[in-house]
Amino acid sequence: MNASPADELLDVVDERDRVVGRLPRGEVYARGLRHRCVFVLVRDAGDRIFVHRRTASKAVFPSLYDMFVGGVVGAGEPYDAAALREAEEELGVTGLPRPEPVLSFLYDDGPGGRGSWWSRVYEVRCDLPVEPQAEEVAWHAFLPEAEVERRLGAWPWVPDGLAAWERLRAARGRGPGRG
Repeated sequence: MNASPADELLDVVDERDRVVGRLPRGEVYARGLRHRCVFVLVRDAGDRIFVHRRTASKAVFPSLYDMFVGGVVGAGEPYDAAALREAEEELGVTGLPRPEPVLSFLYDDGPGGRGSWWSRVYEVRCDLPVEPQAEEVAWHAFLPEAEVERRLGAWPWVPDGLAAWERLRAARGRGPGRG
């Protein structure tokens, strides 16, 4: 019998990303405790970005669009290992190159939100045919970056993914919407 995702143990971290405890995911979410997440921007051989809509059954941000694959970092799991695991799981591939870390930031979901999480952003090239997890991904496509930019105001996006996108664009010196 498989354990529920709510039973998965997560590290609870402080404002400096130091581990201060370990609790089941369900409790971390219910109490809005700070934890760790990874965001992986996936590009194909044509430099297009993997974009998807989350399934309606997702516990966090159901049915919203995202330009990253990723998820929570398990208790004791290094960020780099979580990035590779999550990317391969969500894309339905094996043998993906190691995602390259780009930046880290503390995301805060704001008043009445789901709390905050340390977020590490990665990039990876995927030249493999993808078969996304049906439980995670309701729709997907590889889109040119200009198309992703055009869709930012039109589609409902996950707020933490938008925050990661904005930081990634700023780190590249292009800022949001500057191509």
